[in-house]
Amino acid sequence: MPDQKQDLLRALPAITDLLKSDAAALWLRQHPRLLVTECLRRALAGVRREILNAASAPGDNMPIAATAELARHASHASHSSHASHPGDSAPATADAILAQAEVFLRHATEPHLRQAINATGILLHTGLGRAVLPAGVVDSMMGELKGYCTLAVDRESGERAERDELVEYILTELTGAEAATVVNNNAAATMLALAALAAQKEVIVSRGQLIEIGGSFRLPEVMAQSGARLVEVGATNRTHLKDYQNAVTENTAAILRAHPSNYRIVGFTSEVALRDLAQLARSRNLILMDDLGAGALVDLKLFGLPHEPTVRESIEAGADVVLFSGDKLIGAGQCGVIAGRKALIDKLRKHPLMRAVRVDKTCLMLLERTLHLFRDPERLRREHPTYRMIATPAKALQSRARKLAGLISAAAPKAAVETAASRAFLGSGSLPAEVIPSFVVTVSVPELSAAELARKLRLDSACVFGRIENDRLCLDVLTLSDAQLPMVAAAFGRLAL
Repeated sequence: MPDQKQDLLRALPAITDLLKSDAAALWLRQHPRLLVTECLRRALAGVRREILNAASAPGDNMPIAATAELARHASHASHSSHASHPGDSAPATADAILAQAEVFLRHATEPHLRQAINATGILLHTGLGRAVLPAGVVDSMMGELKGYCTLAVDRESGERAERDELVEYILTELTGAEAATVVNNNAAATMLALAALAAQKEVIVSRGQLIEIGGSFRLPEVMAQSGARLVEVGATNRTHLKDYQNAVTENTAAILRAHPSNYRIVGFTSEVALRDLAQLARSRNLILMDDLGAGALVDLKLFGLPHEPTVRESIEAGADVVLFSGDKLIGAGQCGVIAGRKALIDKLRKHPLMRAVRVDKTCLMLLERTLHLFRDPERLRREHPTYRMIATPAKALQSRARKLAGLISAAAPKAAVETAASRAFLGSGSLPAEVIPSFVVTVSVPELSAAELARKLRLDSACVFGRIENDRLCLDVLTLSDAQLPMVAAAFGRLAL
């Protein structure tokens, strides 16, 4: 076997010869030579490793078909002066190397951030980019994205301007705040507000509101990084006004209320109303910060969900600054918004951290144009994908599920396909305890686990993501559009089930 391995290794085509192949010639017209060469080297190295690691016991098979082909050509290759040419010594092996190199090349040149089909039933799926952007908003941005835009210039004077002021008018209109600014996410908003308004000072927070968001990102850690000193009051389930009153000292700068948008404490609980905290803050000359998390701009009751505190309600209750996300209930690009008193927002704009957490032109365009939809709830329902999905009638969902089931059955006759009522969720820490009635299509295939079926669909060109329940793949139609149903069915057809 050692001699056979050496023969196999000697029969491997050289990189220079692989570069002369028709396939490589095509790649070289489209991609840099260095990249194509590296992909060929990786593919060749993979075959070489498999030869060296192949079992030496008689009768054992080589790991890949290419090495078997090499074995058939090894004798000829050892006597041929053209052994390294892929067209002479081992064409099947050269084809295998080129095929693997093509996989490497495609992986290196195709965008990894690509379109996906969300059939999980989670509307704001963090892994899948959270909110689907309104099509009209995206279309309206194409001209600005292809050229220059008025990001940080005043058209009247021609002088430099603050970029966040471009969206301030619509944010103040919708929230009732005096001023507003935008940073790259809500964690940054919290960090900036604490650093600019309470550094080296005490900030009082209820123990029941020491939240942790995705990625083990905890409020106490954010506060520590900001330079503010955390003062915990009350108990996990109950905090009273007197707890806040007793905690105020000459070193206290602010009270922070963190709305539990990503969890619920139920049972024997109590918390202090924001209006009462505002009165206490004013009486002690403190700043009241309200971290709303998801950031509702409209009453969610209009869309069949429980009421969630809105930013306007917080401003009207007396909060000095309100912090919230721009990519959850607003459904724009990732950002964090700070709305509140003008004097405080001006301090934030002047803080050195502001430049580190500012947003770019694309984010501001998305936010401004998405915010326009919130002026009219009916337009919001029609044109914003998140609110359109939330408001989809149950009969329409059931009809969509039946249509998808029929399409999958036709494309994959071996699959067992059923429809059933189900529950969907808003996701991204928004209203975690609330379910949205929906319907799913469940699919199972003989001799194929639900996990493997789900994997195959994710890797298909349609890139379909579902969820698994009771070892069955579930495709929730709430997060699917009617136009996507044939695409999902076609993915099953390509699996040859």
